[in-house]
Amino acid sequence: MPHSKPRILAIDDTPVNLLTLGAALKKDFDLQLATSGMMGLELALKEPPDLVLLDIMMPDMDGFETCQRFKADPILKAIPIVFITADNALNSEVKGLALGAMDYITKPIQVETARQRIRNLLEREQYRKTLELKLAELQLVQNRLQLAASVFASAREAIMITSLDGDIIEVNGAFERMTGYSRSEVLGKNPRILNSGRQSEVFYEAFWLELRSKGHWYGELWNQRKNGEFYVEMLNISTVFDEHGQPQNYVSLASDITAFKEHEAELDRVAHYDALTGLPNRVLLAERLRLSMSQAQRHCKKLAVLFLDLDGFKAVNDQFGHQVGDQFLMTTSNRMKQILREGDTLARLGGDEFIAVLTDLENSSACIPMLRRLLDAAAQPMEINETTLQVSASLGVTFYPQTQEIDADQLIRQADQSMYQAKLAGKNRYHLFDAAQDSTLRNHNESLERIRQGLNSNEFVLFYQPQVNLRTGELIGAEALIRWQHPVHGLQAPSLFLPVIEDNQLAIDLGEWVIDRALSQMDQWQTQGFTLPVSVNVGARQLQQITFVESLRTILAKHPKVMPSMLKLEVLETSALENITGVNQTIEQCRKMGVAFALDDFGTGYSSLTYLKRLPVAQLKIDQSFVRDMLVDADDLAILQGVIGLAKAFHRQVIAEGVETNKHSARLLELGCELAQGFGIARPMPPEAMPAWAAAWKPELAWSARIEI
Repeated sequence: MPHSKPRILAIDDTPVNLLTLGAALKKDFDLQLATSGMMGLELALKEPPDLVLLDIMMPDMDGFETCQRFKADPILKAIPIVFITADNALNSEVKGLALGAMDYITKPIQVETARQRIRNLLEREQYRKTLELKLAELQLVQNRLQLAASVFASAREAIMITSLDGDIIEVNGAFERMTGYSRSEVLGKNPRILNSGRQSEVFYEAFWLELRSKGHWYGELWNQRKNGEFYVEMLNISTVFDEHGQPQNYVSLASDITAFKEHEAELDRVAHYDALTGLPNRVLLAERLRLSMSQAQRHCKKLAVLFLDLDGFKAVNDQFGHQVGDQFLMTTSNRMKQILREGDTLARLGGDEFIAVLTDLENSSACIPMLRRLLDAAAQPMEINETTLQVSASLGVTFYPQTQEIDADQLIRQADQSMYQAKLAGKNRYHLFDAAQDSTLRNHNESLERIRQGLNSNEFVLFYQPQVNLRTGELIGAEALIRWQHPVHGLQAPSLFLPVIEDNQLAIDLGEWVIDRALSQMDQWQTQGFTLPVSVNVGARQLQQITFVESLRTILAKHPKVMPSMLKLEVLETSALENITGVNQTIEQCRKMGVAFALDDFGTGYSSLTYLKRLPVAQLKIDQSFVRDMLVDADDLAILQGVIGLAKAFHRQVIAEGVETNKHSARLLELGCELAQGFGIARPMPPEAMPAWAAAWKPELAWSARIEI
């Protein structure tokens, strides 16, 4: 059945390689796929295509053999073949063209250019056939010159006819326009007058070999116009035979594709190079790094991946503007590039971050001098707009191969981690990747992830420890204490997991969960007729979030039956003093909502009178370390007396934790501290046990006995 579009047969054992091109080709062509050379031959014999796209590297029968089979078959030999392959070796290209292929396109495929080349090829092939037919008709009717003149006049392509010796016999107007030479200037001359010098002798050897052996040649050719300007043309040369089958002339048709090549080069530049510095970007870096890793393995050499970040560049941008910053980056990147050897790669990831790949190293220490030179190059001062600017650089280094299997992305992450360590160590230096330290970091990250899973799976619970008045025996509240009900390891104390999340966002998430869970429990107790204030510990990272007050307000709004005054937030003295002004403002805003604060572990930090005066906390909580040893350590006893005195002087409540015996209770009462909690009163208990404990508690008997001791 006739088809309205030219039909293309793509032969590739992994046809996904041509899907992108195929998607673009479907608009203009009917595309058929074959996954082997034999399958392609069978499909072509059933219905010969207009064009074959052929991969080289295929099992059983490679592209070269497939091409030979096509050219040996009387039915298939005239079908144009285009190699599309990742093999960019010159000898492979020469071999493919020598076997009769019309074109040789290497991957990665530039889709628009490839589509245009295929379209041009089909048009040229059709035009060549038409021209040959016309020439044959002219020979039959002895009107070759008139018809040739008609073809010349109507053709958009530059047409040139030469003798077998290469003398130019005729050209058309399109040739004159494309080359800048008039007809009279080129008649009798050799086409070498157009030679650009960009093609090698090997190229022309393959060119003449194919033209003389196959009778035609098709491909791209760089030439030079009369004014010296270079241009690239898509050239199709055919041999004209006489009635006896003997070569008589050569006819060439050429299209100027310079604009397409420039567009192709621009697309390649945008896709693979940084717009500001001209250095390779992430995409090209990834390709080169993977290739360098493969070569390092094959040649038993090492390569180094360097992650370089400029120290202080943000200040340059902020103070002098992005235009100066861009100039600074261009100059610095050029200096660093000049330091590297041929074969090394310097790429820009973005901002002031660069990656260098040093190849062919005998050992790890071989790159140390290069590291120092790169740091020196980055630290050189420069004059921009009569201003001297200077920064330094931090450099992280990792090596390949390693004892464990690793990919290119992991190498870059390792170098990035090492660069961060260089910054922490003082900047303007390099740091070599430490596998043991990386293992520790991975374990830390795994622990974080497991804790996050535990939070999402409701594995955390709150226990409550009663707080009482030692003199009256009244239950005044309870402290909410988090535990992890681990499905494998059982009930875990907070010391086993809270330090892991201390500097992580997870500390905030878990802290907000504790507040929300405590309020939910208070609501549930109230429903049972049991009302009890609860104290909740708040970490430094959570407290110092600018959204802390708003988050607390949101959580309180979820529990409207619980009065905010029933909630007390305990903050560590040391964390409160890290940002005294900010914490002070936060506490004041919370007080306006009715939430009170206690200063936890008081006495373990600075305990400055000025800070105590400024912090609007309602209660001081004496650290258990002082309470536990006060009966045997005079210094701890003195600290206790001082803290209790400070609390009275500043009109603050004071509560002691760590009360373990009757003697501790009695001594605290003698010192004037009436509020306490500890194992001597009650251990932390599940929430469902608290109402029963409170009902069974007999304070009047218990404390009278303790006071008598």
